[in-house]
Amino acid sequence: MYDKILAVKGREILDSRGNPTVECELKTECSLFNASVPSGASTGTFEAFELRDNSKEYAGKSVKKAAGNISRVIAPKLKGMECTKQQKIDSSMRRLDGTKNKSKLGANSILAVSLACARAAAASQNKQLFEYLFELSALVENKKSKAKLPKYYNMPIPLLNVINGGKHAGLDNDIQEHMVVPINVKSFSEALRISAEVYHELKALLKKSFGSSAMLIGDEGGFAPKELPNSEKRLEFISKAIANLGYQKNFAFALDCAASEFFNKDLQKYKLGYRSYPSLEMIDYYKDLISKFPIISIEDPFHEEDWPSFSLFNKELGNNLQIVGDDLLATNASRIKKAISKKACNALLLKVNQIGTLTESMQAANLAKNAKWNLIVSHRSGETEDAFIADLSVALQSKFVKFGAPARTDRVCKYNQLLRIEEFLGNKAKYPKL
Repeated sequence: MYDKILAVKGREILDSRGNPTVECELKTECSLFNASVPSGASTGTFEAFELRDNSKEYAGKSVKKAAGNISRVIAPKLKGMECTKQQKIDSSMRRLDGTKNKSKLGANSILAVSLACARAAAASQNKQLFEYLFELSALVENKKSKAKLPKYYNMPIPLLNVINGGKHAGLDNDIQEHMVVPINVKSFSEALRISAEVYHELKALLKKSFGSSAMLIGDEGGFAPKELPNSEKRLEFISKAIANLGYQKNFAFALDCAASEFFNKDLQKYKLGYRSYPSLEMIDYYKDLISKFPIISIEDPFHEEDWPSFSLFNKELGNNLQIVGDDLLATNASRIKKAISKKACNALLLKVNQIGTLTESMQAANLAKNAKWNLIVSHRSGETEDAFIADLSVALQSKFVKFGAPARTDRVCKYNQLLRIEEFLGNKAKYPKL
């Protein structure tokens, strides 16, 4: 084994929106390893702190301080440690930071190092990254030194964002993501294929109906047509694309509402389009959409502090609908525990940069799974070419993944990695049923 850390450094790179983000380069006795971190557009209040410079460079968004913290503060602490000691490494960085939300060193610097260490550890043990992460997750939960690899791995079901709204498309008072969910197929590769076909059929329909301007895309690769002003019309259009291909039995829908973005705190109402809705009327609005379309999952249907509405919605619809906490939970153990006690949702959207270390991400996932919740491993709107979360989704046996549209390298690199994993597993890979 060649697992001793020899050097660690940070650098500033660009994400998919052209904004700076952090990359860690970690050298061990084995080789050289990189990991980079994403950033969000609609970020929750309870996320770990993303350190930016607030200087003239990149309109205040440069991350030279965070990258420098890796090279000058974190590196001396980790040099000589074994990269396989993930929990020890993550704990050391948290102590070094010393704040609750990682605001001193920046969650973006800490996470980049955390992920790079895991990648190096997998290589030092000559394992696929997802295999190493599977064992690590069991170690984080059970404190066991060794976990038995499963006989079969469930591949995740992708939630593919084909029409963007909200902040991802430069729109206000709008539902953020309209996703297709491939079902009744035999493999992940088939799921991805038919989803890509729907994406291209949707593109052709938009061009035919509205012209080239309707083919503009949002942050996550989905289309952002101004000509479709609300979710009902968008879902109708997606349904038409699916029907044109004869795939009506092969797709359901999912929504990410990101309702904190259109909640008016002064009025205590949700401003969606040209209307304002009290919480109870928002529930009726969602029920109406569900009655018209095969929607199986709704993420963040209410403001991140509107616990009563989440609990009521889950009570009324949770038996047949996946209700996902993103801004509500922020991949934060204390928020997840509160949501479990209040029965506020039944699924966790896991974003590693919301909490800032791999260990804490796994702890959050284990909490959710022990509560019998579904798990969705997710990207951010500002992504990089790093496909770490694809391996993580298989390792955690996540029911779903949310990586954006089947287009743009920052999105498809994750899907492509899942294709590689499925091929590597052969008949050990299973595509789950809903």
